Amino acid sequence: MIRHINKHKNHITAISGILIALGFIFGLSGYKDLKGIVLIAATAIAATPIVIKAFQAIRMKVFSIELLVTLAVIGALYIGEYIESSVVTFLFLFGDYLEARTLEKTRSSLKSLIDMAPQEATVIREGRKVTVPVEEVVKDDRVIIRSGGKVPVDGRIISGKASLNEASVTGEPVPAFKKVDDKVFSGTIIDNGYIEIEAEKVGDDTTFARIIELVEEAQESKSKAEKFLDKFAEIYTPAVVVLSVIVYAVTRNLHLAITFLVIACPGALVIGAPVSNVAGIGNGAKNGVLIKGGEVMDKLSRVHTIVFDKTGTLTKGKPEVTDIKTLKSYNANELLRLSAEAETISEHHLGHTIIKEAKAKKLNIKGEGVSGEVVKGHGIIARVEGHMLAIGNRKLMDEQNISISDEASDYALNREKKGNTAIFAAIDGEVAGIISIADRIREDAKMALAEMKNNGVRRIVMLTGDNKHTAGLVADELGLDEFHGELLPEDKVEFIKRLKSKGRIVAMAGDGINDAPAIATADIGLAMGEGGTDVSMETADLVLMADKLMQFSHAYSLSKATIRNMKQNIFFAVAVVFVLLSGVLSGYVNLASGMFIHEASVLVVILNAMRLIGFNSKSIREERNYKMSADDYK
Repeated sequence: MIRHINKHKNHITAISGILIALGFIFGLSGYKDLKGIVLIAATAIAATPIVIKAFQAIRMKVFSIELLVTLAVIGALYIGEYIESSVVTFLFLFGDYLEARTLEKTRSSLKSLIDMAPQEATVIREGRKVTVPVEEVVKDDRVIIRSGGKVPVDGRIISGKASLNEASVTGEPVPAFKKVDDKVFSGTIIDNGYIEIEAEKVGDDTTFARIIELVEEAQESKSKAEKFLDKFAEIYTPAVVVLSVIVYAVTRNLHLAITFLVIACPGALVIGAPVSNVAGIGNGAKNGVLIKGGEVMDKLSRVHTIVFDKTGTLTKGKPEVTDIKTLKSYNANELLRLSAEAETISEHHLGHTIIKEAKAKKLNIKGEGVSGEVVKGHGIIARVEGHMLAIGNRKLMDEQNISISDEASDYALNREKKGNTAIFAAIDGEVAGIISIADRIREDAKMALAEMKNNGVRRIVMLTGDNKHTAGLVADELGLDEFHGELLPEDKVEFIKRLKSKGRIVAMAGDGINDAPAIATADIGLAMGEGGTDVSMETADLVLMADKLMQFSHAYSLSKATIRNMKQNIFFAVAVVFVLLSGVLSGYVNLASGMFIHEASVLVVILNAMRLIGFNSKSIREERNYKMSADDYK
């Protein structure tokens, strides 16, 4: 019964409105008795869902707004104010309707994401192409996607090439070209081309499904302002009942007391903060930034110190081997091959760069029979083909008591001053060569950091495990306030703890893997998502789905705009209640007009919050304009 009534609440609102109109027509025609009957019927019909919600709240021992309206309506009926009782119940339901519609719009970014979710997939099974519901795709299935089709699962391209629109995942409107061995993500769309992929993540494990889940959870989580307002409403609502009793006791005017009861409802105050939070998080999702909740939004807006990792964060994270210097009898290819074999036990990005270079030169890398250990922050020690290899920085050489000649030391220093990372490769206790690796700074880094400074960030710091010379070059080019090189992961954690002990609100941005401890220690942890890696999604408070620093700048600007919007709503709601109560006590505001203004104020705060849906920071606009122009030029 209750579910049936709630399902047809909009119909109940419409019927109530029609009956009120009929009541006014009967009144103008002189049928006063009919007018009263119709208005009482309108009141009874419209009050039904309100009374039900009030009763449910009482059972939960909660003083709700519906309870205040119910008491006011009973009082209005008691004193024969049928116009006011019917208009108040109609306006309350109509306000609920408008609230639901506009709240639905604030969640439009999430809804558009859900609408993008693929429903079917074409897979090859037993040599035949079969179309199945996306839920039936299993790991390792071979999936076919043609032009205009949606990628149904996360996977790796095993055949074909295509241009993909990845805006649903990364927030980037410019198509990305993908070829064999590239990763593709569920929910993205093929603009042009044909690909076959091997399914790696299916169902709820896909990046797209996890984005939707994270955004849903974030929009349900509450900011400090919302939590405070919830507690405030628990005290405020019964206080209003007490105050209305006092008003009646002092004035002996039941009509005034009832009007006071209804007008004091904190509707706009209660809805103002959550709707801003939902709209802000939705805007972030639309622009490729996952912000995990209202509390994160609030804290991000107050950040004034940002700490960045270098590799993969300020730089592109795609380092390349720029030079191989041999010092012993080994030739460059043999040194590279042995080093790559050793690096097969490492997860470090520089190790992967060495392996990638060896494969590019078509050197035979087996990765079998290699044993050894990773020396965290320094390098690796491994046994390869009967040789003991130590590959890493100067500290690793010192720890292993491997001497570095003046020639090797000077060469390495010269490479570092030119922006390279110098990797020493020692074989059987002697430095056999130096592999130089360089990474380039992200194109958007300078603009993003400058905008963050303009928006209130006081200090930008870089912490890296790389050498001080390379770190210094990056810091100088980006105009950073401070940098520290040759740090271990635990050194970064200690540095952030020191900043926090000085009362600074600190955000830490890293790749979400090596920097996970520092990200977890900071007040706000941010990960460069690389399409949404598991570690980055779980560890960080913010995830940048397209690995763009201008998305971080947008998130920072958005957080400030969201909190500002929230404060505007709260101030407006409090001001409206104050003005209305003053009007009630002075006799200028009656029950119906007061209820109309009250519902209008609820709509105003929602519409104000909806402005956040279209919020677009300067950096995002400029980057998109630049990319579109570049694409047109091509």
